Amino acid sequence: QVRLVESGGGLVQAGDSLRLSCAASGRTFRNGNIGWFRQAPGKEREFVAAIRWPGRHTYYADSVKGRFTISRDTAKDTVYLQMNSLKPDDTAVYYCGEDPGGILSSLWNHRNYDYWGQGTQVTVSS
Repeated sequence: QVRLVESGGGLVQAGDSLRLSCAASGRTFRNGNIGWFRQAPGKEREFVAAIRWPGRHTYYADSVKGRFTISRDTAKDTVYLQMNSLKPDDTAVYYCGEDPGGILSSLWNHRNYDYWGQGTQVTVSS
């Protein structure tokens, strides 16, 4: 069974950047979807970005398009989320998830993901 470990969160000011990492251990990522989601207090987990595995097609929520970039390092079994021009509204716990065998239409919904990391807190002050 895969274990996903996120890192890279922290407290930053508006306009700053952070890079989150999601490393897989126990096995390699399987073909399907790897996604980043976030959850603010009292809100549902929402889609942020996803990447197809293998391949390099990427997908973003409108709220982060142009500011965030998802990428992968196959050799390291790691997926990254580069977050630039951060805003206070980006404050949340960020989770990475794996949807093994997932198809394109399923990557937007957190309920389709089978495996999750523990999450990493991102706090953006104004």
